[in-house]
Amino acid sequence: MSTTSNIILGIDPGTTIMGFGLIKVVGKKMEFLQLNELQLSKYDNHYKRLKLIFERTIELIDTYHPDQIAIEAPFFGKNVQSMLKLGRAQGVAMAAGLSRDIPITEYAPKKIKMAITGNGNASKEQVAKMLQSILGLKELPKNLDSTDGLAAAVCHFYNSGKDLSTGKSYSGWSSFVSQNEKRVKK
Repeated sequence: MSTTSNIILGIDPGTTIMGFGLIKVVGKKMEFLQLNELQLSKYDNHYKRLKLIFERTIELIDTYHPDQIAIEAPFFGKNVQSMLKLGRAQGVAMAAGLSRDIPITEYAPKKIKMAITGNGNASKEQVAKMLQSILGLKELPKNLDSTDGLAAAVCHFYNSGKDLSTGKSYSGWSSFVSQNEKRVKK
């Protein structure tokens, strides 16, 4: 029996810093590959920043060949201009993945925090410390945007792992019913 492996790229899109992390899933276990960030604050031009986000995402895809991308969805804030810029950053990262036919899943920040720490209101520091523990990271980066990207990848592993851990995957309702006939009342 061969053990399949998957690589998940997690992205925390931002217009000043884009954080990203990669994990490899072998069987039911996670292995840490990389975490880093793309510093964009030194560029004044918003369109230049978007171009760099696209290029860096393509570079990550071409280097690590991820099977899936998990991306943090923008949270709803009061500043409409900030939301628009964040949405564009996310869209550009998604477009890079879609241009390489990689499936993308979005996760709300609270869902990511809940998956990692069990608390949807956890701080960036709490998420980073839990990732350090889960993945055995020797040290944490100064900025925690990269751990936010890594957290998106780990969240995706946990969410897709629910079906994997039972050895079942479902392509639809009829598939679920046929694999769980004893659980369905007629």
